[in-house]
Amino acid sequence: MPKYIVATVDEIPPGSRKIVKAGGREIGVFNVSGEYFAVLNRCPHQGGPLCLGNTLGFLRPQAVGEFHYSRAGEIVRCPWHGWEYDLRTGQSWFDPGHVVVRKYEVSVVPGFEGLEKGPYVAETFPVSVDQQYVVVDVGR
Repeated sequence: MPKYIVATVDEIPPGSRKIVKAGGREIGVFNVSGEYFAVLNRCPHQGGPLCLGNTLGFLRPQAVGEFHYSRAGEIVRCPWHGWEYDLRTGQSWFDPGHVVVRKYEVSVVPGFEGLEKGPYVAETFPVSVDQQYVVVDVGR
């Protein structure tokens, strides 16, 4: 499967998402506490824009009147009908045995890895902005 550069890490800070087009698909890339997940921006239930939905976690009872909130930001809820999907696995929480959202592998790689400077250098010129005009100084 081809890989696409979709953002810099600064473009998707923790707790946020970015919807991108890659390989002819609309994909939501989520940053959950520094860990990245990507899912198809289409709810399997009825085709809603899944990645526009809220992200949340699980609220589990501990004891009478006590609750524990876990997995913050790891569940996305479709804005159309409220179906929930696990960003880690794509699993649906309404019909986990049969319905999953397509998920994609995400990796963070350093920029310019493996590149070497070539033998050629382009000629450059200083540029300044004077009022509303862009001026290039060719200085000869």
